[in-house]
Amino acid sequence: MSKKVLIISTSHRRNSNSDALAAEFARGAQKAGHEVEKISLIGKDINFCCGCLSCQKTKKCVILDDADIIVREKMLNADVLVFATPIYYYEMCGQMKTLLDRANPLYSCEYAFRDVYLIAAVAEDGDHVWAHAAGGLEGWIQCFPKAHLSGVIFGGNVTEPGDIKGSSAMKKAFDAGNAIL
Repeated sequence: MSKKVLIISTSHRRNSNSDALAAEFARGAQKAGHEVEKISLIGKDINFCCGCLSCQKTKKCVILDDADIIVREKMLNADVLVFATPIYYYEMCGQMKTLLDRANPLYSCEYAFRDVYLIAAVAEDGDHVWAHAAGGLEGWIQCFPKAHLSGVIFGGNVTEPGDIKGSSAMKKAFDAGNAIL
């Protein structure tokens, strides 16, 4: 059965390594027959959550910007969510965290997603490098009892755009996308 896969590339750097991994994940998911949409946060207007909690009653955010559209029109209806991020100081980038905070309207909705993936790229290598980012995403996922972290795809030792090309992480990203059931 075909699934709706939404990939959100959160790096603000054009041709970033995390975005290259996201594209490879998308290619694998498309090859497996899934409907894939990839959104980049480059150029998007995404403001911080103001903590008013109005969204718990209205199921929409009081801040009308690109995050509101991504959350209500894209994330809500996706079967699979994939977040691609560069790792900064052993954590997800600020754009990703801000988007997760703004996804609060989903909490009181009938969201479709069950599988959530993390894609991360960073200059350093080792599992400890992405562990905090995965923990932060898992904290968000815990608020959605029907969802779970289905996998982490990590590319280390990459600094300049394009460094990830030809790495084993690219194959892992493709394989993870292709393995979605």
